[in-house]
Amino acid sequence: MSTANSFSVATPKKPKVLIVDDNPTNVELLLAQLKSYPYQLMTASDGEAALRKVEEDPPDLILLDLMMPKLSGYEVCQKIKSDKKTQFIPVIVITALKELEDKLKAIEMGADDFLMKPFNKVELVTRVKSLLKLKELYDDVDSSETIIFALADMLEAKDVYTRGHSERVARYAVLLARHIGLNEIDQELIRRGALLHDVGKIGVREIVLNKPEKLSQEELAHIRSHPARGCEICKALKSLAPVLPIIRHHHERVDGLGYPDGVSGGELALGPRIVSIADAYDAMTSNRPYRKGIPPGDAIKIFEREIDSGQWDGELVKEFIRLIKTEANV
Repeated sequence: MSTANSFSVATPKKPKVLIVDDNPTNVELLLAQLKSYPYQLMTASDGEAALRKVEEDPPDLILLDLMMPKLSGYEVCQKIKSDKKTQFIPVIVITALKELEDKLKAIEMGADDFLMKPFNKVELVTRVKSLLKLKELYDDVDSSETIIFALADMLEAKDVYTRGHSERVARYAVLLARHIGLNEIDQELIRRGALLHDVGKIGVREIVLNKPEKLSQEELAHIRSHPARGCEICKALKSLAPVLPIIRHHHERVDGLGYPDGVSGGELALGPRIVSIADAYDAMTSNRPYRKGIPPGDAIKIFEREIDSGQWDGELVKEFIRLIKTEANV
């Protein structure tokens, strides 16, 4: 058997294009215009049917008529763009409406592009190709992010003492971010950074991570390398750039005595300051190989005692104490 025949190349996946229009003539025209291209073409005759298809078998692009029964194209677009699972599916609105107000309304609903009826085939195909390419790039980034988050989950799953740690830190960090009035975008960045804050421990020896006795200076230096290691793992993805300061600086202190960079005061961004408090709280209240976790009330007492120690942002600690006293009823 030849070497060439020893391997098989997977057939590229055909992008799925969903055509949504209640007029059969318009649907047939779009199918005829696109049938010669390597797309998997799907159709829906009204807004409700379109949303069902999006939920059952998400397309890579939607060609959407605005004027339809049951649910208008505006409503369909809004529902797709407001759902985190589908918000990145490109939507091209195809309409006979020529008023600027109608276009602006579609833009507000999240439409990615427009085509006016009657449309030009070259223009249709060009815009479809362009938006499918953008969707492919997003999917590549999304897949890479998924791999990194899966690595973080696998790291914690191996150890009963750290299982669920990052999820809890993310929960506490988001609660604090919301409590101090940060918007949803910033809350989401803090959540992602918190989930990945310990991903660098993938490069730390298990015998050091799980050692019940006091660590040697060499072992301490080794484990303290994890923030920088985590930053290196994640920096290849531009989409994770906003959360890199959280990953790298969650063990920094406001007095500059933390690691790995010794940043302090105004140099230390808000994200790492929030996550460091959440991380410390979960570390205190969770069991570890070398000690048992303490009750929330005792953790609060430590925060109150150390509020001016320079380890954490004192104002944020005050807000966190208020929050935990309410959440944990202590």
